[in-house]
Formats: sequence, structure tokens, C-alpha cells
Amino acid sequence: MSESLSEIFFRPDEIACERLTIPSSLYNQCRLMLSRCQYEHVFIPVRTLQIQAVIDEDEVIFVDNQAYAVRDGEGGKLIRLAWKFRRDQERDSLTEPAPIDLIYYDDNARDLHTRLIGDFKKALDIMEARFRENGCEARVMRVLPFPKQEP
Repeated sequence: MSESLSEIFFRPDEIACERLTIPSSLYNQCRLMLSRCQYEHVFIPVRTLQIQAVIDEDEVIFVDNQAYAVRDGEGGKLIRLAWKFRRDQERDSLTEPAPIDLIYYDDNARDLHTRLIGDFKKALDIMEARFRENGCEARVMRVLPFPKQEP
């Protein structure tokens, strides 16, 4: 087995949070990908938006592949938004939309979320086919806080 890759992401200060739902098929596919790959995180490139999605047990973070920052000698990519899975609301059926908290770390996060509903699904489909052929790749992720610096 090859050595795993390591990635560092910065979580900026939260700008806003909105409670909403995502389509059941999208949520279910995220859960299936995570369970099939047997790793703590699954990385999904959304090439059409230059975004990397990272699925874990609690959330999906969407990282800007073009935004790189350095803080305290460590460099990493910036998280633009997150879908925090809401376990406090039960779903009665696998076909019901899944409740999430949409967490904004960027002024354009709401527009990005709207585009991700379709583009992320397509990226998941591509990766699912690839994982069936080749298996999942192990990667390690660290998320560091990236608060705004006071002037």
C-alpha cells in the first residue's frame, strides 16, 4: 500500500449559518461513499468549480483549490462552506431530504451551495465509478482555525 497523502485546510471565521435540506440522494451517496471507503475522510474533486469536497462523519467541507493561506508557518487551502449534518432531526425515510446547517465562511457561499447541489452530485458519480475499479485512496486531513487578524 502506498504512503497516504496529507492535506491542511483552514477554517475561517463563520460568517453565517442557515438551516436547510439537501436532496436525499446526495446525502445518501455521501454516506455510502464514506462507508465503502473505510477511511475517516473521502476526498471528492469538483473540477467544474475548482472545489475539493471532503466528506467525514459529521460534515462535508468545500475547499477552494485556488485559495491558499499561511498562518504560523503552516500553509493550507481555505474552506469556503460546510454542510454540517444535523443528527437532531430524524428522517422517517431514505427519500426524505436531509437536514443540514449550511455554514458560510465566504461571502459567496450561498451561490456556491446552489451550484454544488448539481455539480457535487456529478463529481460523486464519477468518483464512485473510479472507486469501484481502483478502491479508495487514503489521505489524512487537518483543519486549522483561521481567524481574522486584528489590525
